[in-house]
Amino acid sequence: MHTRKAIVPAVAIAILTAWVVTSTAAERPAETPRFRGPMGPRVVSPEVAADRKATFRILAETAETVKLSAGDIPGVGQGAEMQKDPNGVWEVTLGPLEAGAYRYNFNVDGVSVIDPRNPSTSESNMNTWSLVYVPGSDFMDTRDVPHGAVAEVTYYSKSLQRFRRMHVYTPPGYERGEGKFPVFYLLHGAFDCDDSWTSVGRAGFILDNLIAAGKARPMVVVMPAGHTGPFTFGRRGLPMDEFTQDFNGDIMPYVEKNYRVHTDRQHRAIAGLSMGGAQTLNIAIPRLDKFAYFGVFSSGVFGIAGGGPGGAPQGPSWEEQNKGNLDNAEWKKGLKLVWFATGKDDFLIQTSRATVDMLKKHGFDVVFKETPGAHTWINWRDYLNEFAPQLFQ
Repeated sequence: MHTRKAIVPAVAIAILTAWVVTSTAAERPAETPRFRGPMGPRVVSPEVAADRKATFRILAETAETVKLSAGDIPGVGQGAEMQKDPNGVWEVTLGPLEAGAYRYNFNVDGVSVIDPRNPSTSESNMNTWSLVYVPGSDFMDTRDVPHGAVAEVTYYSKSLQRFRRMHVYTPPGYERGEGKFPVFYLLHGAFDCDDSWTSVGRAGFILDNLIAAGKARPMVVVMPAGHTGPFTFGRRGLPMDEFTQDFNGDIMPYVEKNYRVHTDRQHRAIAGLSMGGAQTLNIAIPRLDKFAYFGVFSSGVFGIAGGGPGGAPQGPSWEEQNKGNLDNAEWKKGLKLVWFATGKDDFLIQTSRATVDMLKKHGFDVVFKETPGAHTWINWRDYLNEFAPQLFQ
């Protein structure tokens, strides 16, 4: 009995040692980012180098063609062709890229797939993207400063009679349970969702850095889901009435009941990009006594310039429908900021210009910035970084 007990552990140790040595040798990384283990080539993707060039890889040994799709990465267009190596690994290197977050996916023989080697993702209204971050931006990098928290909040919308979701940013120190904060409602664009501003939009990190630098006041930022169903263009423009009902009837009441926020006009702001900018106007103008600040990024009143999403509206124009609100002199007295920004290459630049002209005609003091760039997150993150410090000062 004693002899057998001594022999068995010795044999087991010998076998285990041989297995560990063999496995370690088989799986030891080569000098390149991919190596062949027992299951075939292993792949590192994405890989961001010090020169801000990003390399993307996917193992697809039997594929005929693979492309990288990434709308915000300059030069990608309809897709960047990837090259296949002898191990069946497809690869492409892009850049150097401007600092920021980029969504991407792979098109493998006509099928769109996310990067199986990358756990970082960003949601849209009806799909998921892989996400890569290129560091080098003081205002949105993850820095050694106090950080707030972002929560996924599920609520029941009585207006829409179903459960809905929003993301809510609370500033550093909120968890201590002290004091009230101003509230900023931040809306996403068409095809996106309530996750977008905090993933590809970097909103939490932007606010963290602004607050740490003393450039912005600590605030609660509410990022709701702007779509109430599959995205479509209607004959009368974007179908946004359901969201307005949800916002007024459920989102604002939920936030003001469950978060320590001020509920007066001077501590409430709203802004949005693209579709969210149009929603901002639909919410703020009829209830201007509720908001002292509103911002519109890459957007305006859809159809006001004779084109844009949904085409020109039928029936009374948006301006005619809101004439009483637009001309309400009493409401304008407490209005602190009306802020627009759109890229000169944005397909909605004419919509923005026409909307700004219309608001000025009705006596609004509008700040309008025409920036370089187009209809991309590259601009929208910059706009948030410039807009947020102007709030609640």
